[in-house]
Amino acid sequence: MVDLTFHMGGLARAADDRAVAARARAVADDKAMLRAAADLTRDLNTPDSRIYWADLIGSAVLGYLALALAMLSSTAGVAVVGGMIAVLALYRAGSFIHEITHIKHSQLPGFRRAWNLLIGVPLLVPSFLYEGVHNLHHAKTRYGTAEDPEYLPLASMKPWTLPLFLVTSALAPLALLIRFAVLAPLSMLSTGLRQVVVSRFSGLQINPHFRRRPAEGELKRRWAWQEAACSVWAMTLVGLVATGTLPLRDFGIFLVVVAAVMFLNQVRTLVAHLWENEGEQMSVTAQYLDSVNVPPPATLPVLWAPVGLRYHALHHLLPGVPYHNLGEAHRRISAALGSGSAFHETNHRALLPLVGRLASSTLRR
Repeated sequence: MVDLTFHMGGLARAADDRAVAARARAVADDKAMLRAAADLTRDLNTPDSRIYWADLIGSAVLGYLALALAMLSSTAGVAVVGGMIAVLALYRAGSFIHEITHIKHSQLPGFRRAWNLLIGVPLLVPSFLYEGVHNLHHAKTRYGTAEDPEYLPLASMKPWTLPLFLVTSALAPLALLIRFAVLAPLSMLSTGLRQVVVSRFSGLQINPHFRRRPAEGELKRRWAWQEAACSVWAMTLVGLVATGTLPLRDFGIFLVVVAAVMFLNQVRTLVAHLWENEGEQMSVTAQYLDSVNVPPPATLPVLWAPVGLRYHALHHLLPGVPYHNLGEAHRRISAALGSGSAFHETNHRALLPLVGRLASSTLRR
């Protein structure tokens, strides 16, 4: 009798979950919200080049100085503090890859190239890994479907998928080192290997079934120089370590810092959405409701969701608004729309409750 009751309870919960997911997919667009979001932010779409350049350069310089401190210090405590500062600063600088996929580059000439030289190549995360991939996540007919490279129905997956989701990110630096130092050069000699490298190992994606198409036009040219630069840098790193020129300890610290940056970004990704869709197309409002804002008065999102990422749901409504204007956009729309508007339903208070909600969902599977 106990087993039967448990089984029936499980079926009931599963039915409830499916009903919730079905309601989420069936949400009609809140036209008043969408209209207000567009009308109230028309003057906020221009990036301020002074903010972009100062933020990127300041974060990168602080990050590399702190990394050097961690490598050169003989005091463990100082090295740890330096490493922690390096992680936060380089994470912030690295987060500009998200802005690069959305901004009009004619308004910020040279910014993408500078970011790649400062962050993309040294950390082996060039912007071509994101450009041409992230925009598919924002396509209205792709979000949350099997064709979305940045979506998995994590809320309906097994509990072990969440720790696996996080652990794999910590291994990313080694995977990227192999991708650029070994696979990229070898793929120039084999058409078959090149197809695999392009389709499976050339995108910052979480959907394991996504296959990338070869780049065309200007992206193809950017891809070529970025990949070549990363390959030269990756092989140089391997050579420096192999010859003892770069001490193994320093190389290890570099890998640990980069792994921590990747891990922190993966934690942020874990709570960027509710991950409740199971493959069906969704309305724009449903996509918004499946996403997350962590606005003030919360303060810690400044560290774990920098460069506007704390307004991730709002970003899905207004992908063209630069990061430094998202706070003002959120204030305007919040003031204009009443408490009954769907706009307020994506606001959350902190990181841990969001992780707990997602973990609870998986435990019911």
